[in-house]
Parts: sequence; structure tokens; C-alpha cells
Amino acid sequence: MSQRYIIHLPVVATDLPAAQRLARVIGRPMLVLPMADPGETTVSEEDHQLVRYRVFCDLRLPGGRRCLLGDGHDGACARRLWR
Repeated sequence: MSQRYIIHLPVVATDLPAAQRLARVIGRPMLVLPMADPGETTVSEEDHQLVRYRVFCDLRLPGGRRCLLGDGHDGACARRLWR
């Protein structure tokens, strides 16, 4: 049986990259909610929930806003996805 990873909402995905992509898709629209902090979104294996993997880069940009690109992205931080 392959390992499953859980986005801490919880939403189930079949592997770590799929869990991180799904967490980004779910997290970005939450930016309109002032009480939400999607930049702190993490995912973990179902049976090892204390080992968490970041989803967003989340570094602070000038003006105090946060980078919305994936954790470990190449290039400069940004508030938008590159096309």
C-alpha cells in the first residue's frame, strides 16, 4: 500500500507533491478571509502527522505581504503564480 499524505484541513491526497498542489489550490482562495493564514499550510503522512512539509514559501515581501509560490521555488518570491 502506498503512503497517503494529509493536508491539515484535512483533505486526503495520494503522495506528497499531490498533497502540496492541492493545499495550494485550496489555500490561495482563503486569502480573502482575514482570519485565514494559508501561508502556514503544511501536509504530512497520515501515520506521521508530526513530520510536516510546508506548502508555500511564505517569506515576507516589501510591504509585509507574503510570497505565494510553492516552498522551495526557484527564482524571486512573488505574490502571483508565474505563467
